[in-house]
Amino acid sequence: MSAPTETDGRSTPASERSTDDTAPTASDERAGLWTLVRAVAYKKYLLLRRYPVNTVSQLVTLYLFFAVLFFGGQALAGAAITDSIEGLIVGYMLWSMSIAAYGGLSWAVMREAQWGTLEQLYMSPYGFGTVMAVRTFVNVVEALTWGVLILASMLLTTGETLSLDPLTVVPLVALTLAPVVGIGFVFGGLALVYKRIESMFQLVQFVLIGLIAAPVSVSPVVPYLPLAQGSHLLQRAMADGVHLWQFSATDLAILVGTGVGYLVVGYLAFLRASTVARRRGVLGHY
Repeated sequence: MSAPTETDGRSTPASERSTDDTAPTASDERAGLWTLVRAVAYKKYLLLRRYPVNTVSQLVTLYLFFAVLFFGGQALAGAAITDSIEGLIVGYMLWSMSIAAYGGLSWAVMREAQWGTLEQLYMSPYGFGTVMAVRTFVNVVEALTWGVLILASMLLTTGETLSLDPLTVVPLVALTLAPVVGIGFVFGGLALVYKRIESMFQLVQFVLIGLIAAPVSVSPVVPYLPLAQGSHLLQRAMADGVHLWQFSATDLAILVGTGVGYLVVGYLAFLRASTVARRRGVLGHY
């Protein structure tokens, strides 16, 4: 039996009372997600602006490393380095973006744990997985920005020109980085459980170089490795001027399949690791 309430001197059953609480609509959820994206992006911007020395030093370090490769290669190999300079530029750009894309989430988890704010992310109404996915998206955008800056500096240094069709380069770069983001989710999960995994980053950096340089014609397995197929197609697009629609359907299918596959598997592994970390009670530990 419903409890009566008094309204204007008469009783009204509780089942008939109206309420202002309504379920969130799809538009409300989209607006909330956009708010989250803006907040995460603004935080990233503030961190970059408040620590300009660190930001600039990262770019300078990447450029100096390329300069050593280029000028040192010219001194040692002469014309050989000049003949392969397009591949070196594209590969180095992809490597620099890959480092930022896969390492951003892991560093974010370790910083949040060190600051003691990691557990607060679980109280977010968006959900921990959504928050970290948005942070990863912002990290990828940052990686693309660094890639553009590094590419411009390399082209100015070498005097080379590359085909930069946005309709071809942007989708290829996004799909090429997708497996690396999946790897980043895996390392982010490891950081949730084990916290200090910085030493593993150095090893992965060398592995990424091997994957980028791996020739896809050596073995039928190579195109299905992270970065390998995307690096091959991106070099053909930027060095040889091949457009996106000129690639075979098989090449594009492998690129999309590996990108989506590694990304999904990595995200699921990250969610599983977060569950393990909560069960062990190590979220707030560092």
